[in-house]
Amino acid sequence: MPEIPSSLRIAVLIDCDNVSPSYAPLILEELASHGTPTIKRAYGDWTTTNLNGWKKALNHHAIQPVQQFAYTVGKNSTDSTLIIDAMDLLWMGNVDAFALVSSDSDFTRLATRLRESGKRVIGLGQRKTPASLRNAVDQFVYLELLKASAEEHDDAAAGHDADAEESAGEDEAQPGQGSSRSSRGGRGRRRGGRGSKSAGAETPADDTHAEESTTDAQPASTPELAEAEEQETTEEAPRIHLESALVKAINATSGDDGWASLGVIGQHLSRAHADFDPRDFGHRKLSDLVMEQPYLQTRTEGRTVEAAVKARRRRRAEG
Repeated sequence: MPEIPSSLRIAVLIDCDNVSPSYAPLILEELASHGTPTIKRAYGDWTTTNLNGWKKALNHHAIQPVQQFAYTVGKNSTDSTLIIDAMDLLWMGNVDAFALVSSDSDFTRLATRLRESGKRVIGLGQRKTPASLRNAVDQFVYLELLKASAEEHDDAAAGHDADAEESAGEDEAQPGQGSSRSSRGGRGRRRGGRGSKSAGAETPADDTHAEESTTDAQPASTPELAEAEEQETTEEAPRIHLESALVKAINATSGDDGWASLGVIGQHLSRAHADFDPRDFGHRKLSDLVMEQPYLQTRTEGRTVEAAVKARRRRRAEG
């Protein structure tokens, strides 16, 4: 993927009617890799209970709430307020990019207008986001991918901590045989606490208690959040045909020898497919994704990694 200057000033505009508050930290962490979120605003009718879940997130992440009353039933006034604010920020000229956090296609024209004015536009939304909005931005990031990536990182960290704890317990058990037996017993209980058979009937009770505590801490369910949570559990296959996209990108950017640098390939993919993301195919980096494909070959020239299509190389050799 192309590198974005870290000095990029980003205005983050969140449509809270269409986004679950659980995504707030993931959104800001993702945008930190693109630049600096200098403006963070969340739009909705804060006089209702529908957005109670967002109130804690606003305070924790220093996001400014923008109030918009629902003047007419069935009409979304929040969209209009967000659009007006975005145009004001555009003319103020103190931001370099806009992050539109929504799955609503009503922001398609706004994204197009901002890009026409030379601003970079990053979209963040769920997989249900219509193609019109996904294709109107410079880059579109699926919120489900951010969640899956964060969970994978947490699982890896938990596994590392567990290994370190086990290693420390074994080291402490070395001085004496009695302490070794004691340590083994302690470790056995700890394993049981994680859900082994030796925990007996205590584990379900503990799990149930933990679930009840978590449930009590959650805000009341609303139609908007219920829809968002339902989307979180829905898994869809990537919309992009990976082999076709990679081969076309390499053919479009390669030199006479058939090789193209990964940086140029990533730029082409971003322009051709705004929602292209290596994480959608199980890899955090484009280089790892390309190296795994059996129909591609890679090489390193200095500090530059290049890729070529194997079939094309064979045809050129045969010719």
